[in-house]
Amino acid sequence: MTTTSDNQPNLLAPKHWPTWFALGIGWLISQLPYPLQMRVGHWLGNLTHLLLKSRRHVVEVNLQLAFPELDEKARAALVKAHFHSAGKGIVETMLCWWGSDAKVKRLAHFEGLKHLQEAIRSGRGILLLSAHFTSLELGVRMSTMHADVTAMYRPPSNPVIDKVMRASRERQVGKDVIPKSNIRGLIKALRQGQAVWYAPDQSAKNKLSAMVPFFGEPAMTNLATSRLAKMSNAIVLPFFTLRRNDGKGYRVVILPALENFPTDDEIADALRVNQVIEEVVRESPEQYFWLHRRFKRDDGINPYKKSPSG
Repeated sequence: MTTTSDNQPNLLAPKHWPTWFALGIGWLISQLPYPLQMRVGHWLGNLTHLLLKSRRHVVEVNLQLAFPELDEKARAALVKAHFHSAGKGIVETMLCWWGSDAKVKRLAHFEGLKHLQEAIRSGRGILLLSAHFTSLELGVRMSTMHADVTAMYRPPSNPVIDKVMRASRERQVGKDVIPKSNIRGLIKALRQGQAVWYAPDQSAKNKLSAMVPFFGEPAMTNLATSRLAKMSNAIVLPFFTLRRNDGKGYRVVILPALENFPTDDEIADALRVNQVIEEVVRESPEQYFWLHRRFKRDDGINPYKKSPSG
């Protein structure tokens, strides 16, 4: 790895030039009119649906498990619609990073804002319980319009993308973002009365996870939500960003705060979180991030393993 004198990677090294070039294209896309941006995203969706065969298989398995009632034709249409949504999500990331405040504000249509305002008046920290929908990056930015918000941050492996993403989020929230590994920083922010955007629906096998039903299927699930709420005395407020069907921006959906949460049963709390997310997914199933292996298990069963004939 090429590094600078202070052991930081040299982001101008030739190996990073393709990333900078791609980001330049992304900046140009971010300046286009919104309807044209969505057309570009639709085209990207067609391209990725064609090229990413292994990920298409993951989407197909996820949707078969989540929506067994769909016939083959309907499920294939939903797979294609998801790739269109994911393609738009790529464009929306560019819009989030470089779009003007005025443009992003015009696209945000808040529903249930009173729930956020009530939570703010309480003086307690607010855990904005979200999930990995394809518009999530834009949702983080929109969450800052009515609250003092920071966000959990999972550094990407590409250092150029890491720098751009981190700089964008910190510019939007006006403070340092919180790395995923910095649990102390997260709890401190909540105890100080801040709102933290938090999406716990992608989990790896570890001591903070367990098998909990999602769409009626066993799925590796993060148990940390209830622990964080208990340790910080934070309000847990469901918060989701969904693309509108009329092409006029986004529904920023804020649901009532979870009552009697957390309890002493972490599994029951995790199931409740999954059910909240599931209900929103059913409204716009193509917009959930089905490219992720959401139904990973710890019992040796791999639903994503292809059959010898497949």
